Amino acid sequence: MQAPTKSCKKSTELVTLDDETLAELIRLHGSYLRGALMKITKGDRARAEDILQETMVRAWQHPEAIASGPEHARPWLFTVARRIAIDHFRMQAARPQTTTDEIPEQRRNGADPYDGVLLAHDMQVALKELQPQQREILVELHMKGRSMAQAAEALGIPVGTVKSRNFYAVRAFRQVLEACGMAYAA
Repeated sequence: MQAPTKSCKKSTELVTLDDETLAELIRLHGSYLRGALMKITKGDRARAEDILQETMVRAWQHPEAIASGPEHARPWLFTVARRIAIDHFRMQAARPQTTTDEIPEQRRNGADPYDGVLLAHDMQVALKELQPQQREILVELHMKGRSMAQAAEALGIPVGTVKSRNFYAVRAFRQVLEACGMAYAA
């Protein structure tokens, strides 16, 4: 007669945590994990939430890791979250960057950022040529984007005066721009 042999097959049944224990884990450790993950992900809230969710799924799948109780699970949860975060960063780094055959100088939207700086400087020089009242009206209405009523309130003058000064300021500014050799686009 032969001795009975033990079966080495593992059970395919998945043992998981109950909902109450998982809720307790999230209540006790969720905010701490989220804070640490926000630092790890450099403020990327969506990624931090994804990693937190994946960490809780792993806790749900591995109840043996928190056998000593939910209140003692923080070190294990932090280790799992850190490893998941590392995996996320590795996956992102392993993805090939999208490249193109297009030469940067041939791009349609290849506006030079220095053009804006030069234009702002030229406008500032041209504004200095105006009378102070005209300059402040143009600044309030066109640079700060205020309405006639808001500009009137900010400057302490009636709305009608704002309208009148704006009309004459725009004409004077147009003349200054033409004198400086800058074309005015209507």
